Amino acid sequence: MHLPTHEPPPDSPDQRTADRRRWQRAFNASLAFVLLLAAVFSAQGQFDAAAWAVQPGELAGLWGLLAAPLLHGSFEHLASNAISLLMLGTLAGGMYPRATVRALPLIWLGSGLGAWLLGAPGTHHLGASGLTHGLMFLVFVLGLLRRDRPSIAAAMIAFLLYGGMLLTVLPREAGISWQSHLGGAVAGVAAAWLWRLRDPLAPRKRYSWEIEEELAAQAAQRELDTLEPPSPEAVPVLWHRPDDDDRRGVVLQFPPRRDG
Repeated sequence: MHLPTHEPPPDSPDQRTADRRRWQRAFNASLAFVLLLAAVFSAQGQFDAAAWAVQPGELAGLWGLLAAPLLHGSFEHLASNAISLLMLGTLAGGMYPRATVRALPLIWLGSGLGAWLLGAPGTHHLGASGLTHGLMFLVFVLGLLRRDRPSIAAAMIAFLLYGGMLLTVLPREAGISWQSHLGGAVAGVAAAWLWRLRDPLAPRKRYSWEIEEELAAQAAQRELDTLEPPSPEAVPVLWHRPDDDDRRGVVLQFPPRRDG
């Protein structure tokens, strides 16, 4: 069914070209990061990866805040995070390019801090799963906060694909760093709140019944304005005292009253 509108649709050829380029940039950036993870994983045999992981409660383990998301314990671990990063990174970067660029450093550090603060002493935490949780929570919470159609659609897609991350922020399986998941999720929620208005809202179509309602409301307001009395300043003065009349008042003499 075609619904007539009084405004041209915002999906112009130039807008479609800009949208396509934005999504391509988001996909290329996500793919480049995944390739970087693969390159680091192939070189992990040349150095001690555990020394660069997050070590809870130890000062030396703070280096893992920067390096741990680049390291992985196995190929299966890398493949799982790579697929999630490719999909969620494209979704977040394509929908919210400005907010995502600002959110990534916060999510990166938040996932490491969660592991460093909440992890058990003597353990090592590594992997990019904290980033995936942060991106998922970023997209999901932005949909709840912005509540426009594209944001809600993106939140539903993220929840449909990775809604299980709502449960993996809590301890479930041994050997899974739920602490970094929780830290990344908290950082994603905070980033969504801080930068929820950084990306402009898409223009919305106005349908004929909405315009008719606005016109009816304006007509009713004009009718009410005509029924209200004018302000005192708007009332014209009907009589002015002459300029040469300096009299301020006249005292009238009344004869005294006579009784009887």
